[in-house]
Amino acid sequence: MKIEIPVFEDLLLSIADEQNGHSLYPTTRLQKGLLLSYRGQDLAEEAVGFGLPVIKSGLQTIFPGKVKLALLHQDPQWTIAADYSLNRVEKIARPNTTGVKNKFLYAAKNVLAALIRHFPLLRAPLTAFSSQLRRTFGWETIYDAAGVCFAVNLVYTLDPIKGSLLVEAGLTSPLPDAVTEMILMNEQGAHFFDQYRDSSGKCLLGKEIGCWDEVTADYASFTSSSHQIAFTLPRRSGARLFRGRELVDSRLAWSGFGYSFPPSTGRFSYTLNLEKLP
Repeated sequence: MKIEIPVFEDLLLSIADEQNGHSLYPTTRLQKGLLLSYRGQDLAEEAVGFGLPVIKSGLQTIFPGKVKLALLHQDPQWTIAADYSLNRVEKIARPNTTGVKNKFLYAAKNVLAALIRHFPLLRAPLTAFSSQLRRTFGWETIYDAAGVCFAVNLVYTLDPIKGSLLVEAGLTSPLPDAVTEMILMNEQGAHFFDQYRDSSGKCLLGKEIGCWDEVTADYASFTSSSHQIAFTLPRRSGARLFRGRELVDSRLAWSGFGYSFPPSTGRFSYTLNLEKLP
């Protein structure tokens, strides 16, 4: 099932229960949230879309591998229910092989990713080191079975005239103590969304944006300088809002935000606003 929703005159948001997104990137193997296109051009690239649930268990990240969609209403607002099964983890593999099975390698990879996100001065050298290792050993990213499965329900309510998207998330069952964090991702492609602005007056371009820094302003936006499209999110009580942008080889190409909150929160909602700039 694939649902496509026109927004304004030349934008389209889509969500599907099968592979949906740019086939060049590893994340095409994941189930994704709402992806954006402009006059038929894919703007999502490697990104996972708007309103995509992710679970953290320590340094391990668990992604959706399956979704069941239901279109509840479409006039004048569109309402979509999405039941995600989070059951995939990122692994390293050589082309056309299964993932490398070495727990020490994955522990090192997760620590490296954490260092890149939390220490800005280390980001460039560690990213270059990671890319060199991949080239040397012929590694690529795959998303394989996690050995666990968590259920998260999302309801999306879109007003295509205003460009407002209400995202409501809830757990369908309690999470085990090993789960340390819930994240709701809101991303589109990094080649297009290359500018960051927020209500404090901060304006960042390209690499200045960083890959995972906390937003302290009341609201923040990513803008596509080529198409003059923006998406904006507010800070929400009970959650931390992070911004990020990564553009690395043919492996990473995302810009966007993540809401991070404790798994005990249960239900969480926010409104994302799309805008065509003059």
